[in-house]
Amino acid sequence: MPAKRKVRREPDRRYVLVIDVGGTHVKARIGEHGAIHAFDSGPKMTPGRMTRRLRKLLGDQRYDAVSIGYPGLVYHGRIAAEPHNLGRGWVGYDFSAALGRPVRIINDAAMQAIGSYRGGRMLFLGLGTGLGATLIVDGVVEPTEVGHMPYKDGRTFEDYLGERGRKRLGNRRWRKNVRRIVAELSAAFEADYIVLGGGNARRLKKLPPGARLGSNLHAFAGGLRLWDPHAGIVTAASAALRAQRERR
Repeated sequence: MPAKRKVRREPDRRYVLVIDVGGTHVKARIGEHGAIHAFDSGPKMTPGRMTRRLRKLLGDQRYDAVSIGYPGLVYHGRIAAEPHNLGRGWVGYDFSAALGRPVRIINDAAMQAIGSYRGGRMLFLGLGTGLGATLIVDGVVEPTEVGHMPYKDGRTFEDYLGERGRKRLGNRRWRKNVRRIVAELSAAFEADYIVLGGGNARRLKKLPPGARLGSNLHAFAGGLRLWDPHAGIVTAASAALRAQRERR
């Protein structure tokens, strides 16, 4: 008699640990209603220091799986480049071994975008230490590196909309740049709507046309959706791989 095939089950979302890694802070929460743990990050924060700090904070709390929002390039679920605002050692780091559970990694702006998504064609812009940008089209997630692309006068989009740009320009000129660049990116990506998240979004006195305000809490919702087979969310890389397999 053939052995029964073991059915793979997705982890209970109540016990998914979501880690939102930022250039200024690391935030973590288990499930939808767990306490939020936060601590400073910065240019000396390595993945080893982060995971050791998390394990100490969490103690013996249960978690069955982990979602990580990473502030940099992620390709096919793996960190592909070192971050601009943190320490080194992120590429190739074994988070599953360090945290003792299966891990899914995605760009941090993409994770917050997934938590903010309400259908259609959405462009998410994270106004934080840097500038994160993610496009979601009919449930397919495409993180972008728009923030590091040249924009004007030898500077990048991030140089104008990130924290360094806000400090250089002052709030008034920074807000003016936000309105202009949001309109330009909305037209370029043909977005149905824009969601503005990140810590500096709260500094806007008036939202640009077609935009709504996101929330850093949406990052936790996005991390839970990464493990939810019924969420209807896939990454562009996963969709392309599935289409390739279907053509064979």
